Amino acid sequence: MKKYLSVTLLFVITFILLTENVFAIPAFARKYNMSCQTCHSPFPKLKPYGDEFAGNGFVLADKDAPRYFVDTGDDQLSLIRDLPIALRLEGFVTYNNKNSEKLDFTSPYLLKFLSGGALAKNISYYFYFFFSERGEVAGIEDAFIMFNDLFEQDLDLYIGQFQVSDPLFKRELRLTFDDYQLYNIQPGFSKANLTYDRGIMLTYGLPSKTDIVIEILNGTGIGAPDNFRNFDDDKYKNFFGRISQDISDDFRIGAFGYFGKEKLETNTTFINSFTMFGPDLTFKFKDQLEFNFQYGNRIDDNAFGNKKEINTKGGFGELIYTPKGDESKWYAVALYNWIDSDFDGYDYQTGSLHLGYLLRRNLRLISELSYDFKNKFSQFTLGFVSAF
Repeated sequence: MKKYLSVTLLFVITFILLTENVFAIPAFARKYNMSCQTCHSPFPKLKPYGDEFAGNGFVLADKDAPRYFVDTGDDQLSLIRDLPIALRLEGFVTYNNKNSEKLDFTSPYLLKFLSGGALAKNISYYFYFFFSERGEVAGIEDAFIMFNDLFEQDLDLYIGQFQVSDPLFKRELRLTFDDYQLYNIQPGFSKANLTYDRGIMLTYGLPSKTDIVIEILNGTGIGAPDNFRNFDDDKYKNFFGRISQDISDDFRIGAFGYFGKEKLETNTTFINSFTMFGPDLTFKFKDQLEFNFQYGNRIDDNAFGNKKEINTKGGFGELIYTPKGDESKWYAVALYNWIDSDFDGYDYQTGSLHLGYLLRRNLRLISELSYDFKNKFSQFTLGFVSAF
């Protein structure tokens, strides 16, 4: 442990000295001439104002973007004057990743091209394209059109592809190298989990600070279509619902349910039905500490085609420390992942300690030490995350 911490400290100090003058401005900050700190702390983690900005279709309710649309003389035409674009580049050095006993230069780990903004009043878009994800061109993941404040209510409609778990905790905005493993679970031959899928999402906010989300999904992920250009390879749809209640400005509780049916094919064709449900919560203390918790229990009745039920349960707890709130240069994260399944191959238990430093609002250095309690090994990661 002392050896890993010493290497971490040496790397961070060296990197600070070598890259002190790096600077960049992401797309939304460039659009409104404002700091990334307005919405993020630290980036890409969203502050409440950032959540409001995203929920408002990437538009600031109290500030117009100067000369955002071209004046063509046609009030029925909306042309963005300058297409808002940004890039995100990440690179890491890992040691003993997945118990490989290798020191690996994992850079670039990903390179994204992002764009998003208003197309017209209460209509927005967002997408990103992976130029490279772990050495491969991964293509488009998030890509949707958003209709904001339908019927002059706090009702939003998203159409496209997105992560099923976005209303819970957004995987793309996490600070750690380690993932939220519960969202990746796909027992047997199932194609459905809480990561990317295609469909529609409705979100509704009540004056009581109650948020309600409903999703209708293909349940097949975001792969290529079949020979008939259909993305969904069966006649079934999956349904996700979530309710969240703010108890105070610093405490929120919620619960979700996800259920569906899918036709699966191996040597034979069979039907699998599944349900998944669980609570989540967020607790904050003085803008310095934030605790996030997620639990889920998934039951599949025929994931292997043998008519044997598989019960998979698990969750994660995440503690984020920012000593000076959104003015913090340093921050720390502790993440614990746990999965217990009737199929032992899915069992998972890890703990990660993450330390980060912001050279700039949009350039973050990270170090992370993880321990796999099941297989009894440690892995270590150093790297950078940048957006410009």
